[in-house]
Amino acid sequence: MNKVYLCIDLKTFYASVECVLRGLDPFKTDLVVADSTRGKGTICLAISPKMKERGIKNRCRFYEIPEGINPIVAMPRMKKYIEYSAWIYSIYLKYVSKEDIHVYSIDECFLDITSYLKLYKKEPIDIAKMIINDVYKTTGITATAGIGTNLYLTKIALDITAKHVESHIGYLDEEKYKEELWHHKPLTDFWQVGRGISKRLNNMGINDMYDLAHFDEDKLYKEFGVNAKLLIDHSWGIEPCTITDIKNYKRLDHSISNSQVLFHDYDKTSARKVLTEMVDSLVLQLVSMKKKTDQVFFYIGYSNDKETSTKVNRKLNNPTSSFTKILNLILSDYSTNTKANSFIRRIGISFHIANKNIVQDDLFSEKIDEQGDTKLEEVMINIKNKYGKNSILRAVSYTENATARSRNKLIGGHNAE
Repeated sequence: MNKVYLCIDLKTFYASVECVLRGLDPFKTDLVVADSTRGKGTICLAISPKMKERGIKNRCRFYEIPEGINPIVAMPRMKKYIEYSAWIYSIYLKYVSKEDIHVYSIDECFLDITSYLKLYKKEPIDIAKMIINDVYKTTGITATAGIGTNLYLTKIALDITAKHVESHIGYLDEEKYKEELWHHKPLTDFWQVGRGISKRLNNMGINDMYDLAHFDEDKLYKEFGVNAKLLIDHSWGIEPCTITDIKNYKRLDHSISNSQVLFHDYDKTSARKVLTEMVDSLVLQLVSMKKKTDQVFFYIGYSNDKETSTKVNRKLNNPTSSFTKILNLILSDYSTNTKANSFIRRIGISFHIANKNIVQDDLFSEKIDEQGDTKLEEVMINIKNKYGKNSILRAVSYTENATARSRNKLIGGHNAE
């Protein structure tokens, strides 16, 4: 039996939640979800469907909103959006088992409805309508859907086809995909084709999926490596991965990371404090996982976009979870490599997780009490878990320009309440 999937998207989710909470119709209300205290350059996390109808792009900046339009400005409330997302997920569970649901994002889910067609004695589009209508009736949130014979086609049916049909429910199989979308442009409308990949394809003379499907595969592999396989499959509407495959996947090699865009320009000394806080946060995560890192990386982005960013990657001779050891290494590289007179706006840091936690004796390195470090981290983790993230912090977080205390009140970098 051929697979049949749904991909349900909650339309302009954050903005719709804010409208519903105010008793307003998102299709008749100008509303943006944004932190206006960050100035005119702040990005709007979502805009209402009404504003989209006016031709305003989602995730626009404040200054890009045309004059004469004065929308309601809603401060982001990430906890509330998570609550609504969980509420809507519980509605999906009325119709489909959790084993047949893959949560793609806070506002999108894939549902494998293959075995439910016979159960409900309905066509796929009728099942989609049944679920979407329940979501709207229960929560007031409008949803759209894609239906497809594999996960890729389902997502494309949602992203492209659903926008051009009255029901806002698109359907694609491989043949329909080739008939309707082989010559669709631009390529960036297709799932997992970003601007960078699109530009590289365009430079090769590939302007649509038909061009890609009929292009010399050897040249594609030379340009994209193993990723060419995905591009070629998708050009033909092929996707072998299933929800079951996703749920059974076990990642063997991974890392943990943290990044932030600073609220204003920081000099090198002030940014050093934030970097220290970020190391502390990742080390706590590392210790809670009972893992060590064998490679650390950090990234510094400058306020002047024309300046080349600083990127430093350091392999460690011995895996470690010692805050003192990792911090000393990173701050040493930071001091040496970061531009002294340039203002900093972005910081990113990543720890590669060691496959084995074996440590070899090293006669030449500075001796650090790693066991004592780890015990201290474990105590801090227990206190934070019991009393909250800000219940215990290192002294640096109480100094001027530190960000940990304020960021610990955020979810996904945005206001939580």
